[in-house]
Amino acid sequence: MPTPALELSGIEMHYGFVRALDDIDFHVDPGEVVALLGDNGAGKSTLLKVMSGAHKPSHGVIRVRGEEHSFHAPSDAAGAGIQMVYQDLSLVEPQDIAINLNLGQETLRKGPLGWLGFVDRKEMRRSSERELDRLGVRTAPMTRPVEMLSGGQRQVVALARSAIRVNGESQGILLLDEPTAALGYEQTKNVEGLIRRMADQGIAIVVVTHDLPLCYEVADRLVILNRGKKVADLPAATADRDHVVGWITGSRESMFPTTVTS
Repeated sequence: MPTPALELSGIEMHYGFVRALDDIDFHVDPGEVVALLGDNGAGKSTLLKVMSGAHKPSHGVIRVRGEEHSFHAPSDAAGAGIQMVYQDLSLVEPQDIAINLNLGQETLRKGPLGWLGFVDRKEMRRSSERELDRLGVRTAPMTRPVEMLSGGQRQVVALARSAIRVNGESQGILLLDEPTAALGYEQTKNVEGLIRRMADQGIAIVVVTHDLPLCYEVADRLVILNRGKKVADLPAATADRDHVVGWITGSRESMFPTTVTS
């Protein structure tokens, strides 16, 4: 068995007397897409925040590529190779695509101008085009401001930026929060294709979504939460949709029944 790209063991999250996550075990392998499903309040967002370093769990262990980590902030998770793509995308709309793809990692000009902080826009556009070609992405010209892009194009830019950041010598992990929310059919298909291409390059991907058709299109495995507990973990190819809906709503019993000891 390969070493998981990201592994969580016995994760619990307490808010006072409320237990938002209850003994969650979770993993995603390199090149795998795992869809994290559940109704509102099931614990999906909380688990995603634990993975991204936004929340420190009350109990449990986080391992990245087999090495134990303790995240105190999103920067710690980013340093371990984990990138989160939020619903708001975090793009700078007046700036062009190339600037957004290199946001926070701008290429400086050589010589004295670089010492003064001047960026090399031409080089950033060239490197951005190379990266998008590698990902198989066809979008607007690099000089086009993000504010002039469609919703689907903006989503692709945000996904591509995170993929570029994690796709180094050791493949990273992408966490996607509702990546196709408010997108039309054609735009959704473009995003689905990009997710699969990123996985094919070895990136481990976790997708939180309410979109069941998206899960069956891109996911290798489904993990379902209900009231803070993991109730199902199974290959997407063998997952019956009625069963999946039952686990989400709570009308179907968990795959992991609680053992009662006397």
